[in-house]
Amino acid sequence: MEIICNGVKTALDAEISLATFLRGKGLNPDTVAVECDGVIQARETYEGMRLREGMVLEVIRFVGGGASC
Repeated sequence: MEIICNGVKTALDAEISLATFLRGKGLNPDTVAVECDGVIQARETYEGMRLREGMVLEVIRFVGGGASC
């Protein structure tokens, strides 16, 4: 099965949850925003959402920082 994540084709052995996919990529699901097939997903849905053939994901990481005063 293949999905596209941030423009890159990604092979998956089986349907997995979005949360499992993110953790497998070394990402904490609490620190990313995910758009799936053009729709921004609520973090509460990551565990129950199953990735399927052909889905297109855009994953955005939040990065902290800033200037000191």
